[in-house]
Amino acid sequence: MVQVAVLGYGTVGSGVVKVIDTNHDSILEKTGIDLNVKYILDLRDFPGDPNQDKIVHDFEVIAGDPEVDIVVEVMGGTKPAFSFSKRALEAGKSVCTSNKELVARHGTELLQTAKEHHASYLFEASCGGGIPIIRPLRTSLCADVIDEITGILNGTTNYILSKMIDEGLEFDDVLKDAQQKGYAERNPEADVEGYDACRKIAILSSLAYGKRVDFTDIYTEGITKITSLDILYARKMNRTIKLLAYSKMQDGCVTAMVAPYLVGKEDPLYSVNGVFNAIFVHGNMLGDAMFYGQGAGKEATASAVVADVIEAAAFLGSGAVSSWKPEKQALTDVSGTEKRFFVRVKGEVSEAAEMEKVFGPVETVQAGIEGEYGFVTACMTEKQYEDCAAQVQGILGMIRMRDK
Repeated sequence: MVQVAVLGYGTVGSGVVKVIDTNHDSILEKTGIDLNVKYILDLRDFPGDPNQDKIVHDFEVIAGDPEVDIVVEVMGGTKPAFSFSKRALEAGKSVCTSNKELVARHGTELLQTAKEHHASYLFEASCGGGIPIIRPLRTSLCADVIDEITGILNGTTNYILSKMIDEGLEFDDVLKDAQQKGYAERNPEADVEGYDACRKIAILSSLAYGKRVDFTDIYTEGITKITSLDILYARKMNRTIKLLAYSKMQDGCVTAMVAPYLVGKEDPLYSVNGVFNAIFVHGNMLGDAMFYGQGAGKEATASAVVADVIEAAAFLGSGAVSSWKPEKQALTDVSGTEKRFFVRVKGEVSEAAEMEKVFGPVETVQAGIEGEYGFVTACMTEKQYEDCAAQVQGILGMIRMRDK
């Protein structure tokens, strides 16, 4: 029997226990692995809960029990999640987590610690909730050279943008709705400012390209500046707005960015709505592969965590291979990346000729909004756009165009 300890009995932690208990016989039949939750670490007690007898309040109980083979860390944050995870690995216990902040900040060290102690450090649920993406990068796609990853990596922001587009609502109103439904945290900054997606693309890029990608180096914009007027223009262009995270390897250099993009109907990402996520991976032999599914939620995330527990159990004593080099991957300045830009500006469309003097040829867009109009530039670098924009008065907003 493989003994498991779960750190944190919140939404995901209780989901992990539920999956192991509910699907115990199915897992045993399919894999031959007999899982049992021996401990649940939490500061609280849960009177009346069927698992109350497994609740402990002191991590030392788990750390000192040689019967515990696998520790599931679903506490969130980095303190004390990092110290608990490292101590478990040093004791030869494998660790499985959904904690993308911990993996993004300390994954390199924890992977090295796992390797040194013949344990596994697995984090499938950290990047796509229930979508399998980490394991395919480690195993199924290992014969390919991965050179690009692009995706919708945050269900909260995708839900907010989808709701704004479908119902013509403003950001603040939809955010309140998302919080009431449990899709957004009370403090939604990590989601709406793009930090969550940034951490996820850093983890995926580290695995794909083999060196540590520091999430603090990635240029990141959120969705807080998107308005219902931007939505009107998007509709006029037969496009929608998505918060995209991408990274690309070219000639040994990696470029990464998180920002809102205008996405056309011909793009498969156009129809990814609500809390769903989608991730495109491009390989030099495979071409494009798309991974799609529910990126968050108790059962979906817990299912991915338990899949890691099963893999860790299969590699007890040796450790599953999952790593990247500790050497830092330098990122190319995004100022040199090329794309088209949609710009909203004060004035009348008849004045567009003045914009062409600065930006070159533009395509004008009218959405019936008094006192302003929009235009789309030709393809130019981020630096060229910034230089042009600095010469113009009355710019109301800019969104990048995703052209496939």
